[in-house]
Amino acid sequence: MSIDAYLRHLEVSRRLATNSLEAYSRDLGRLAAFAEKRGARIDALTLADLEGFVRDLMTSGLSPSSTARVVAAVRGYFKYLRLNGTIAANPADDLRSPRSFKTLPKFLSIEDVDALLAAPDVTTPLGLRDRALIELLYATGLRVSELVGLRMADVRLAEGFLKTLGKGSKERIVPIGDEAAKWVAQYLADARPALTKKKETPFLFLNSRGHRLSRVGFWKGLKAHGLKAGIRGALSPHVLRHSFATHLLDRGADLRAIQAMLGHADLSTTQIYTHVLEARLRQVYDRFHPRS
Repeated sequence: MSIDAYLRHLEVSRRLATNSLEAYSRDLGRLAAFAEKRGARIDALTLADLEGFVRDLMTSGLSPSSTARVVAAVRGYFKYLRLNGTIAANPADDLRSPRSFKTLPKFLSIEDVDALLAAPDVTTPLGLRDRALIELLYATGLRVSELVGLRMADVRLAEGFLKTLGKGSKERIVPIGDEAAKWVAQYLADARPALTKKKETPFLFLNSRGHRLSRVGFWKGLKAHGLKAGIRGALSPHVLRHSFATHLLDRGADLRAIQAMLGHADLSTTQIYTHVLEARLRQVYDRFHPRS
């Protein structure tokens, strides 16, 4: 069934305004062009095809809110095809909208990460703690609440992993790299005893008063180290989490493995990182290809 027929349905049955009809026509025209480029009929597109269509929209520079509008139009169109018996199953049922992502995630270059890691003064207990914190965050991609909530028993340095409780109190196991494990071990040996003030506490990372380090406390320290490292732009624990995921994906890591380490319940949440890499590839192509 043609897009024109669907637009007539929207005009007659749904009584959509002219501007709304024009938006639907424009958005579904994008889908038609995508299908034509692939040499496929629109009603033969699969979920994988539609996800590729959404990625193309994002990497072409269309904003997340505009992309979300296109996804809504596509879902409505395929629902109409299914109700009319044109297709046996609706491939857009599980098509996700990127509306929740106001912008593509910001992440640091490897050079910026190296500068940030070198910023803390590791000759002091707090500086050594901060080096261990940043190393561990970049090595694991933990949420900041998960990081500061780590208990001594959660970290198994000898085995090379840690346990954490993520959203919904779901436990997951995350590998720790050798470099991060080395700095955490050094923190435990040389800094944490000085911070405990002879108090008993199960938490791994402590503030100067011997209490559990807060999210705000870590954020302030990270910001100060970022300024020292000369990092421009906003820096937050979440930026390091994004850097962890982006750098892994950039080096060929499996998306589902990254999903498991980040603790994402839905793979579509992790797929935003493919948009980051595709956008970067597009920029490189446009900059350097002689016929771009």
